Amino acid sequence: MSAVIDHAPPSAHAGDHAHEHPHGWRRWLMSTNHKDIGTMYLLFALWMLFEGGILALAIRTELWKPYVWLLNPELFNAFGTMHGIMMIFGSVMPALVGFANWMIPLQIGAPDMAFPRLNNLSFWLLIPAGILLTASFFVPGGAPGVGWTLYAPLTLQQGMGMDLVIFAIHLMGASSIMGSINIIVTILNLRAPGMTLMKMPLFVWTWLITAYLLLAIMPVLAGAVTMTLTDRHFGTSFFSATGGGDPVLYQHLFWFFGHPEVYVMILPVFGIVSSVIPAFARKRLFGYSSMVYASASIAILSFLVWAHHMFTAGMPTTGQLFFMYATMLIAVPTGVKVFNWVATMWRGSMTFETPMLFAVGFIFVFTLGGFTGLMLAMVPIDTQVHNTYFVIAHFHYVLVAGSLFGIFMGFYYWSPKWSGVMYNETAGKIHFWTSMISFNIAFFPQHFLGLAGMPRRYVAYPVQFTDFNQISTIGAWLFGLSQAYFLFAVVIPVLRGKGEKAPQRPWEGAEGLEWEVPSPAPFHTYETPPKLNADATRVLGYN
Repeated sequence: MSAVIDHAPPSAHAGDHAHEHPHGWRRWLMSTNHKDIGTMYLLFALWMLFEGGILALAIRTELWKPYVWLLNPELFNAFGTMHGIMMIFGSVMPALVGFANWMIPLQIGAPDMAFPRLNNLSFWLLIPAGILLTASFFVPGGAPGVGWTLYAPLTLQQGMGMDLVIFAIHLMGASSIMGSINIIVTILNLRAPGMTLMKMPLFVWTWLITAYLLLAIMPVLAGAVTMTLTDRHFGTSFFSATGGGDPVLYQHLFWFFGHPEVYVMILPVFGIVSSVIPAFARKRLFGYSSMVYASASIAILSFLVWAHHMFTAGMPTTGQLFFMYATMLIAVPTGVKVFNWVATMWRGSMTFETPMLFAVGFIFVFTLGGFTGLMLAMVPIDTQVHNTYFVIAHFHYVLVAGSLFGIFMGFYYWSPKWSGVMYNETAGKIHFWTSMISFNIAFFPQHFLGLAGMPRRYVAYPVQFTDFNQISTIGAWLFGLSQAYFLFAVVIPVLRGKGEKAPQRPWEGAEGLEWEVPSPAPFHTYETPPKLNADATRVLGYN
């Protein structure tokens, strides 16, 4: 290591500081250590994943039959609304912030995040938010049944549960803003000497871009839900046509947040994929610079396409054409990324451990989701399938096969460094194959349902749609059981430290500063930053 780092990281003897470690409940409640906070983010995301997943299974079970038989229509719509909010704000985003907390300081040679106490607060805001989301089912009127987009004017007609959801979104938004500020300052100010911006790992780059996205969009969502709150309780009429307001204004505000939000949930995953594929192809990442520019391009273009969600809202033809062409343009930098990943694998010495399986599976299913997104960018097609199950299929291919598979991939890739033990490889491969097969059984038939005209958010449907719905329900249950298997066969043994001891570099082709410290990574990793010399940046694969 001395050949590539002028001053070896003091992590190797960080055990000298073991007496400084807090213990018991104080360690977690008052933690300012980026590793502990990252772990708590990931555990919170796991809680929300299973809570939101149970709601999804209830929805799919209701749709086993074409008539109402399990859930009444109000509860069905409440389950649909809360499933979306819990998965997006409660599971995917916190999980990716957990990865950022764990990996960014390790990858850039920083001792911790820039603002450790702010980091603690940003996590603990999530707990009352999760409780509020859950509690909304138990207040008068129940949870809101308005769809996860919280469209007016339905939101103005809901019970107390709507207010709880608004406050939960405010808390989660504040958490995201604080986390983003922390990530930006950490990356820009705490990099190890010798690590320029264009020598940073792709995961760090994608999170830097994502953090700026979050700072730009979260206040817009906060404004929109606050306007909803004042419409509900303080006599304003921002979104109420009876008072001179316009419900379509809410759609503009929400989707100005909502479309960049899609990239908030996928850009860090692009960074994870860009770490995993070179490691298991045993090749340098093809086109590092173009990957950085493509990530930035996607982020910028994401602000110019929000109204493609509103093609049927009465938009003039000129507006439809602009948003159609802008949406198609995003396919270019996304295609650059897919091309570079495939080029990295080309003629590589590939092995297919679980992280690589998820990476290859991700490219396949995410590309399918991207193609259906291109179809939805076309105004005539979108007009036909708007608010049908085709849209449901599209965004689950992007967010489940994209974001969730990426989170699994990152867990399998980095958990040996976190825990100091190797996960069970056989269990990991079972988890991958059952997830991949059951996911496609669950969501591929929904493309046909949508093309045939089945609307989403309907509790009852014409009998001719029964067969495809039943296939989809079987796939959903298998997918849910796969995640339960993941929890009990992979996650819990890793948390308990059960398994073969992980070496410092468990993956032969892995490059980066995080693999220069012991496994598990010491509580205090870099007391003084490693100083990278010219050879280090080459050997560690940053450029």
